[in-house]
Amino acid sequence: MKTVVSKLHFSSTEEVMVVRRRPHVVNGGGFVVTDCREKIIFKIDGCGVLGTRGELVLRDGDGNDLLLIHKKGGMVQALSIHNKWRGYSSDYQGSPKPVFTLRDPKQSCFSITGSIRISVQPANCYFDVRGYFPDRDCSIVDSTGNSIAKVKEWSGTRDIYSVVIKAKVDKAFVFGVIAVLDYIYGESTSC
Repeated sequence: MKTVVSKLHFSSTEEVMVVRRRPHVVNGGGFVVTDCREKIIFKIDGCGVLGTRGELVLRDGDGNDLLLIHKKGGMVQALSIHNKWRGYSSDYQGSPKPVFTLRDPKQSCFSITGSIRISVQPANCYFDVRGYFPDRDCSIVDSTGNSIAKVKEWSGTRDIYSVVIKAKVDKAFVFGVIAVLDYIYGESTSC
């Protein structure tokens, strides 16, 4: 897999990451991602922290912004049968650079397929989400059908779950997608 967000967050071997949801009441929601040594790798803030609906920020363990994610709005979006989310990283000059678009079907009688698709710019490749995120049983698969990451339930609790990430995968991209899934299904990053 090519770099989508950051070369610094590429996995050289398969890794198991642990996701802990933050309560809305105490920290404004979002979640924290740790490695097997319980070192914070990513923090994801949603509208409970940012104060803006449809906006998410993925930060590294030191608090540096890696990815800003917006839900597309406006009249064209209102008439579309899909919701669109766009992920942006900053280039070396600080300008936003589009890195992916996630498309999920709106709940309507016109929605034929329930699949969630992620298009990566500028590589013109795509990924799909298979399974159901709220059950902590889904995978992100590439265009050839190979799983790059799998979300798994952890000890029967909804507040903690694991993500198994394959070798040579951009972890920042994976958790950007998981942040959007969390928001779509009304979990810790949503208002």
